[in-house]
Amino acid sequence: MRFASLGSGSRGNALLIEAGNTRVLIDAGFGPREISRRLARFDLAGEDVDAVLVTHEHSDHVGGVFACARRFGWTVLLTHGTLSACREDRTGDEIKIIDSHQPFSVGDLGIQPFPVPHDAREPVQFVLTDGSGRLGVLTDAGHITAHMVAMLTGCDALVLECNHDVELLARSSYPPALKRRVGGPWGHLDNAAAASLLAKLDVSRLRHIVAAHLSEQNNLPSLARAALSAVLGCAPEWIGIATQSEGFAWRDSLA
Repeated sequence: MRFASLGSGSRGNALLIEAGNTRVLIDAGFGPREISRRLARFDLAGEDVDAVLVTHEHSDHVGGVFACARRFGWTVLLTHGTLSACREDRTGDEIKIIDSHQPFSVGDLGIQPFPVPHDAREPVQFVLTDGSGRLGVLTDAGHITAHMVAMLTGCDALVLECNHDVELLARSSYPPALKRRVGGPWGHLDNAAAASLLAKLDVSRLRHIVAAHLSEQNNLPSLARAALSAVLGCAPEWIGIATQSEGFAWRDSLA
């Protein structure tokens, strides 16, 4: 199993996972033309993707899902709450409703969704496996829950939200209401909260960790790296960063 990002941040998100002959995206916050452009960096086309797993209905995650599904023939998998919150025309789409606690499979990938605290209708995140490696993904959550810890512990690879630095957010030009939303219990994990979550996990198998969903205004890669590396006792450079413009290149979860 290997994984890569097409882009991560408030202007669009898409994470690509491949196992055997199966390729899925987690979220598609870019339209068909931009998804195609970004997939081309990996020598792939939209038709090479089998399905898209949707975490929640916010536009930076779902904005391109249905248009891309119609264009490229993807299956869309999402919770009932997320589907009900989406306002796009879904005529002709192949949609499968998932339970936020029940595992399912797409081709060669086993997928376990899990609920997270975020200001959306029925948001989920995912742990994926090819039978050997485990990839944990957490990109939008306002606070840490025991269930999140249980789901993400013991992974070989993690994509972990480090949305903002608390001090930078406090000093930013965001209006007060937006600051409260982002930093609140249904918003996004800051660097210190992400580090606190990481400290609760069994990381004995961890081969890769990537800080994701960094705010371009309220965070810095160096701050996210410093927070996570302090927990792991590793060099800050070992912590990967998922950027808005480039995402990150393929990583093999077992390498």
